[in-house]
Amino acid sequence: MNQKLPYYMAYPMPLAFDEDKTERMDFEYLKSMYPEVPKKILPYVEEECDRMEHAGSMIYDEYPDKLQLRLMRGRICRNVRKQEKGITAAAKAEDSWLEDLVEVMLYQELYKRRCDHRRRCRRIY
Repeated sequence: MNQKLPYYMAYPMPLAFDEDKTERMDFEYLKSMYPEVPKKILPYVEEECDRMEHAGSMIYDEYPDKLQLRLMRGRICRNVRKQEKGITAAAKAEDSWLEDLVEVMLYQELYKRRCDHRRRCRRIY
């Protein structure tokens, strides 16, 4: 006998979008496990990325400009130094660790946003 498949099994496309939700939840969970200093720095990184996230932004270029990324890092570090006294006291001993940490966190955030941007542009409903 010829049995009909349920609708959700015949057209499994919506189930593919659950992967995005799972990835997002996984990423947010791992960010919640950051140590104390990166947790304090993260809002500054996200704020700078939000500021740069617009149509035609250099963050979506195939090869983002290294100088522009360093300028973004510098703005983030200045904001952190202004607002977070505990971090800057520790950073005075060796200032390069703060810049290195901010740069790595910036690249990770940009990677995530670039992937999300590509997914949004790829979907045609």
